[in-house]
Amino acid sequence: MEFDESFLGYGIYTFDQFEFENGSVLKDVKVEYYIMGTPKYDDNGNIVNAVVYCHNYNGSCFSVNDFYQLTSEGASFDKNEYCIISITSLGFPESCSPSSTGLKWDFPKFSIIDCVNFKKQFLKEFLNIEKVLGVTGRGLGGYVVYAWACEYPDDMEFIVVCDSSFKTSGYRYAISRAMENIIVSAEGFYSENYEVSLSNTMVSINRLVYSNYFPRDLLQEMSNDEIDVLMDDFVEDGLFKDVYDIKYKNDVLLNFDYEDKLHNIKAKTLILGNTDESYYSYRYDALPVKDLIEDCEVILFDSVRTPAGYDDFSEINNHLKKFLTDFKNKKSKS
Repeated sequence: MEFDESFLGYGIYTFDQFEFENGSVLKDVKVEYYIMGTPKYDDNGNIVNAVVYCHNYNGSCFSVNDFYQLTSEGASFDKNEYCIISITSLGFPESCSPSSTGLKWDFPKFSIIDCVNFKKQFLKEFLNIEKVLGVTGRGLGGYVVYAWACEYPDDMEFIVVCDSSFKTSGYRYAISRAMENIIVSAEGFYSENYEVSLSNTMVSINRLVYSNYFPRDLLQEMSNDEIDVLMDDFVEDGLFKDVYDIKYKNDVLLNFDYEDKLHNIKAKTLILGNTDESYYSYRYDALPVKDLIEDCEVILFDSVRTPAGYDDFSEINNHLKKFLTDFKNKKSKS
């Protein structure tokens, strides 16, 4: 049987409508996606090797390319073995967001569940997929993975979460609260025009975000002059982001807590915790998960990141390969 695989690559899909958890409805909703790899099918034409990647806070569907070390031939997520689906999340301008719709503060309030349902609707409408092999995510994408696996535990067979958490608390909550105060105190937030004060607000926000961008040791090793130069570059790039998109994403972070639902997860689980991460703590965000999810493995690793922001994921490749090999062996025996 021959299949049309023209869906591979980059594209934009449009929902006729999308309904939010609170009942709000938007029409003609844009969804940006990037799909790579080699889809494999069962006798009914269903894709059976789909793995969904959920991107981080500053990412988009193209963020999956940051993991080229993990998707190359012979690597853990070899593109010859998996069909990897990356969808730009709800709330991000390349898909559907306050800025891309022009609704700004009138955009429907959304939750992490809306982010999950946004991806689920795309899979069903565009690819006729109701169950995937796995779901993976990093940072904010990990929040989506946890919510997805808790609320729809039969939707996937494994999950992989890297540098993320199951709730917003402690240091992260304080940062999100500070960001909220910076945004809502901007004089031009409810103005029809994008005022200069909002650009100044974005500078403050991006300096705050930058302080969590690097591993602790790397930031400590950099000179103050190096930090100033890189921070200015980071802030300048961040001026192209929209304050309303930031506000809505931050609201999602403030209200995120899945600790009491982690026991719902049925999928085989791998949690990767960076021992040098500044925003997430392996002590509070990775290690506790092992006792909260039944079939869960936690692996700690040391980050490798350059001042330019390049991440080397080669260290976790072997951990992922072993996890996926064990998963396949267990599946073949069942």
